Amino acid sequence: MRKYKRLLAVLAFLALLLAIVQLSGLRDNFSLEFLQHQILAHQVAGLLVFVVLFSIGNLIQIPGWIFLAAAVLTLGKLMGGLATYAAASASCVVTFLVIKAIGGDALRQLDNKIALRIFRRLDTHPIRSIALLRMLFQTVPALNYALALSGIKFRHYLVGTLVGLPIPISLYCLFFDYLAKLLIPTTSA
Repeated sequence: MRKYKRLLAVLAFLALLLAIVQLSGLRDNFSLEFLQHQILAHQVAGLLVFVVLFSIGNLIQIPGWIFLAAAVLTLGKLMGGLATYAAASASCVVTFLVIKAIGGDALRQLDNKIALRIFRRLDTHPIRSIALLRMLFQTVPALNYALALSGIKFRHYLVGTLVGLPIPISLYCLFFDYLAKLLIPTTSA
């Protein structure tokens, strides 16, 4: 049971955070419309709210694409992409630091052959492994939790995240920009 104590603490934290977000009404702020309104209504403060909500969203398992879509649809593909890159990077850092503080290297404590094999590969090339995981899974909250609990060094996590996020964010920016042009009619003068 000692092996699972830190994992249970992480689960308890997640449950508590989910309850707070739900009971406080903050959950309503994780919509495309709300995020767009915040960015438009308050240029600097709106982007700060965007980063904070992205960070909380990542902690409570809300996928990052909703934030990216809001930024691209509001600011355009270039500025929306840059805003999302900054917010996604900050969100990943916040998740890593919070979950690592609570759970430490809890996944390393598990006695599992598959996990040990994954950790050996992660330890051999941590930055490359994290960058590739970011390219495939971007800011998927479960990945952030797993990496935080894996015992990897923060600097490897940060560099791998910063290197791995630009390509998928750029592709999603192009995708959401294309969708916006298809679905949102432009007014002709």
